[in-house]
Amino acid sequence: MIIDCAVYELGRRRDGRLPLEDAHEAAEEEGAFVWIGLVEPSAEEFEAVRGEFELHELAVEDAIEAHQRPKVEMYGDTLFAVLKSARWNPERRGSDFGEILAFLADDFLITVRHGETELHDVRLHLEKRPDLLRQGPAAALYAIVDKVVDDYAPVLDLLDAEIRDAEAAVFSPSSGSQVRRIYEIKREVLKFDAAIGPLVDPLGDLAGGRYEQIPEELRTYFRDVYDHLQRLASHVDGYRELLTNVLAANLTQVSIRQNEDVRKISAWAAIIAVPTLITGIYGMNFEHMPELTWRVGYPAALTLMALVCLGLYRYFHKVGWL
Repeated sequence: MIIDCAVYELGRRRDGRLPLEDAHEAAEEEGAFVWIGLVEPSAEEFEAVRGEFELHELAVEDAIEAHQRPKVEMYGDTLFAVLKSARWNPERRGSDFGEILAFLADDFLITVRHGETELHDVRLHLEKRPDLLRQGPAAALYAIVDKVVDDYAPVLDLLDAEIRDAEAAVFSPSSGSQVRRIYEIKREVLKFDAAIGPLVDPLGDLAGGRYEQIPEELRTYFRDVYDHLQRLASHVDGYRELLTNVLAANLTQVSIRQNEDVRKISAWAAIIAVPTLITGIYGMNFEHMPELTWRVGYPAALTLMALVCLGLYRYFHKVGWL
């Protein structure tokens, strides 16, 4: 469905809502461009827009089906961009991703949203910047990209807090295995890497002047977003490496605890083996056993067992097994 369809002229939005059938004619006026916003359109709903602006069928197919990899491609004179938006989901302590697909030409911008995305605030903020809007629809694309990249930062901050909590739990003496939680966090990091990593080079191309749809005056703005995205991408790479090390440390900690438990069990088994051995010998009930006739045989046996067990306990305690 179409959420908004507006024409902008000389940095200002014309009053009223623009009918779709008049959009192409309005876009062709000098100094004006059209911005159409759609949310999860069906093929039938998008057909009218496709026919009005002669969009390429392959790009239209990607926009309808979504689930595309972040990219920037050219279809004739139209630039097609795919972005992944992100927001934090506190219930499952992870991130939810949406998708924004944009068709950019010299006189129009068409945005298609899927999932957890919102562009109304971007439009309102941009309408307060007529100096940017005078640069044409590329200014609107810049505002969208800037918003998407800015929204990555707080989500990554929360993800960083989750990693720190998992790291602290791994080295906590009373904590058990954190393998499951570390694996879940690593999946979130990989999802972020899939959203940010493929976008770095295309955004560099937008900032570097590869596409003529981006005016030279706006390339500095795109370059600023590109620098921000590069920093975030480096953070994601660091998180991946850190989680790998934390997971290895957790497995090592588990192995160390298991070895400590085995040592304790072995030490107690050795101590218990002494009275077991002595009582086992006396329990054989042979007739000719010299100790059976001793008056002090019973207390002597108990004393011997106690002394040997005490000696073993002190030895195992000294070497750190108990």
